Amino acid sequence: MADAVTAPLQDGAPGMPGTPGAPGKSAGQTVAVAEIALLASVFIVAACGLLYELVAGTLASWLLGDSVLQFSTIIGVYLFAMGLGSYLSRFVQRQLVATFLRVELMVGLVGGLMPAALFVAFNLLHEAGRPAAPFRLLLYGLVLLVGLLVGLEIPLVMRILKSHFRDRWRLSELVSQVLTFDYLGALVVSLAFPLLLLPHLGPIRTGLVFGLMNVAVAAWALWLFRGDIRRLFAHALACGAVALVLLAAMLGADRLTTWSEDRFYGDHIVHAASSAYQRVVVTASAPHSSLGATRLYLNGNLQFDSRDEYRYHEALVHPAMAAHGAPRHVAILGGGDGMALREVLKYPSVETVTLVELDPHMTDLFKNSPLLRSLNAASMSSPKLRVVNADAFSWLESNSQIFDVMVVDFPDPSNFSLGKLYTTSFYALLDKHLAASGYAVVQTTSPLLARRSFWTVAATLQAVGLTVTPYHAHVPSFGEWGFILASRRPWRVPTALPKGLRFLTLQGLPALMQFPPDMSAVPAQANRLSNQVLVQLFEEEWGKVGH
Repeated sequence: MADAVTAPLQDGAPGMPGTPGAPGKSAGQTVAVAEIALLASVFIVAACGLLYELVAGTLASWLLGDSVLQFSTIIGVYLFAMGLGSYLSRFVQRQLVATFLRVELMVGLVGGLMPAALFVAFNLLHEAGRPAAPFRLLLYGLVLLVGLLVGLEIPLVMRILKSHFRDRWRLSELVSQVLTFDYLGALVVSLAFPLLLLPHLGPIRTGLVFGLMNVAVAAWALWLFRGDIRRLFAHALACGAVALVLLAAMLGADRLTTWSEDRFYGDHIVHAASSAYQRVVVTASAPHSSLGATRLYLNGNLQFDSRDEYRYHEALVHPAMAAHGAPRHVAILGGGDGMALREVLKYPSVETVTLVELDPHMTDLFKNSPLLRSLNAASMSSPKLRVVNADAFSWLESNSQIFDVMVVDFPDPSNFSLGKLYTTSFYALLDKHLAASGYAVVQTTSPLLARRSFWTVAATLQAVGLTVTPYHAHVPSFGEWGFILASRRPWRVPTALPKGLRFLTLQGLPALMQFPPDMSAVPAQANRLSNQVLVQLFEEEWGKVGH
């Protein structure tokens, strides 16, 4: 960096920040403070800009599904808007600092309130029965507006630095410094968002915190360049007004979230939290009545209803466990609620159960909540259990343990990140961990409403050399639901089931393997990492029924 200017600055001197009330301070000191402040501002505005993009993408994937599609389109629209904003900055010729200040206030206000606005709008539109199209219009409109404003920021900062410190920096140094701080800010927030901000603050509070940071940058610029800004009091008043709006929203964030989710879910919410991976909501209706129900929702999608989850979990677990006869080592992939584990532990022969669940919030919640412990029979506290919080695909790649039974209880393949868990690559890994006489079972969506998707999973398992036995069961909360047994030998009808089952019987088991014409097998190709045909089929089939 060039040597500091040694001549003292005059208060309010044209092109330089004024320093009223600071006699004796050298120009070099004043310029250095202004430089550091502006470069720190670059760091903050870069962090805020990326944060708004991440929040928009996260909410879109939570509320609309298909995280790859949502993030891709959000990023594309956002970057286009930033480019448009950068282009429009060329038309700002005068009052650069004042314009930058106004842009910061608008970014802070719109970007900070965007998560709350999207959350409320989606729930109101959902209640009205038409959530998708109007919500997308609002979503991309806000992303376009925030991106345009963010695109104005960096060019304005560079021009302010160039005009005020032209004797200190060459253009190459200026661009290098600004872009360095810009990329550093983006790096910090990209790491902090999934690890700290989203799990601890949630999307609404995170947006508001970063909106306040934009306002802080505006106030900072107002103070640093107070000698250059006309209508100083009006700008100070605007800073205060925007800060008050965001602080008021911050104070009401919990109430706003509760109000929105109450309208969306209908029942009383007993737990709601945003983990690093998903929005987890547990509701309860009529808790002191025999008709009461506890429900789990992940990203707004129902995962179980306590009134009939036993049908699903008995059908998922027992055909494989009972057919084996005496399974000793069992793996459950997914199933962080402990319901499948509850059924597995009904077999005295079981010595160890390894439960692989990506989200530690889920496993902790279903281990420690008294209400949820009562549903899974405190299975998450079993001494036979080993919990591994990891991606199942990566975990299977990294160890060589062999299991007698493997229960695969993942969410439906509604996006590409879940779709990889239904591919030949994943099932080949599953096969490597399955004992020669073992059985794997995969929950496999509805063979009635997503018929081609169901038989695509069967074809994918067969493509890796496994013998498949498809079956189905009726679960009132979901309708007709499908499962597929996979092994290296044909499935055999078990001779005994654990006592106390509420749904499955030995006499009724063969009927689960019978498929009526509207659910019978159709031609299907294997789902591979290179094509992910299953995700496209699933979206097409469930889209037809408005799921």
